[in-house]
Amino acid sequence: MKEFNTTFREKLKKVDPCLLICTSILSLISILLMIGVRDASEIGNSTRVIAMQSATTVIGIVLAFFISTLDYQEIVNKLCIPFFIAQIGLLGITLLYGTAEGSNQSWLYIGPVGIQPSEFVKATFIVTFSKHIDVVKKKINHPLSILGLLAHAGLVIGLILLSGDLGVALVYCGLVLIMLFCSGISLFYLLGGFAFLFVAIPYVWPHLNSYQQDRIIFGFTPEADPQGYGFQALLGQKCVANGGFFGQGLNGGEYYKNLFACENDFAFSSLCEKFGMLGGLIVIATLAVLVVRIFMIAKTARKDSGAFLCIGVAAAITVQAIENIGMSLAMLPVVGITLPFISYGGSSTLAMYIMIGMVHSVHAHKVKYFFEREEM
Repeated sequence: MKEFNTTFREKLKKVDPCLLICTSILSLISILLMIGVRDASEIGNSTRVIAMQSATTVIGIVLAFFISTLDYQEIVNKLCIPFFIAQIGLLGITLLYGTAEGSNQSWLYIGPVGIQPSEFVKATFIVTFSKHIDVVKKKINHPLSILGLLAHAGLVIGLILLSGDLGVALVYCGLVLIMLFCSGISLFYLLGGFAFLFVAIPYVWPHLNSYQQDRIIFGFTPEADPQGYGFQALLGQKCVANGGFFGQGLNGGEYYKNLFACENDFAFSSLCEKFGMLGGLIVIATLAVLVVRIFMIAKTARKDSGAFLCIGVAAAITVQAIENIGMSLAMLPVVGITLPFISYGGSSTLAMYIMIGMVHSVHAHKVKYFFEREEM
């Protein structure tokens, strides 16, 4: 028993305290938010929402701790190919047999339990893409290397787009761009890619459905269609304004009650109405500290694959947060994306903790600092 306690304490010491504190603060705020929005019209069972978010948070923390005890390099080297096959298979199964919620066919149900595979695939994708970049890093700007990386990312993102989940697909696009940029890819390729997209827009636009065109147009100008596509974004904006600086309190506020998905997609709007601009700034600051700390861990990684893995996790959190906060402020189109660690959702919360667990593992198994890695 004494030996077990000693081993447990040694493993506990390997967990990065900054990551643990930041994620704990965010999860605590999330649970408080679920209590605060329990009377919203869109929430059918408030007790279930609070219990589910609390349970997935606890399970997520346990998972993160367990993953931190594993050597990430062993996972990257031995499970890279199985992870790639599994993620393609899981997304394919979801596309064929998934359940549609709204316009997205992105959910799989195992009995009464529903999961969103694209959230969990995010973790395995970061592992496989990190390994891919690590393999070709010395010739990252060779055309064949670029084509291989684009094919790797394009296959996964393409399957997600076919399911109709534009929000999650945008997160993948964002993290791929950031990972490639940090890997040393030539700006020529990045600028060329943006130029290609710019030129392609006039040809792609006529082939979009009218509702897709409207979502894009009114996503950036919601005031042009206040009773239609812009309604939710403008209502979310009202929630933020109604909160003032200190908020209406845990049981206060009124606009969130009629806000669709006030507990997940528009969690930041509900948060600001309850806890004000102060609460919103605390969440943003905590997320910023979390991301900066992850980049710092990337610089001390034992292997480049660990650094790329951390960059992928930091990129996912950053892109997801910007998208969610942007649409809550009616500045970006409403695409249905969660705010990391804050929004309600078992799949999102568990996936985030799994990714944080991988970063803990990189921190726990570091040997040399970033500037010493080239000697290995």
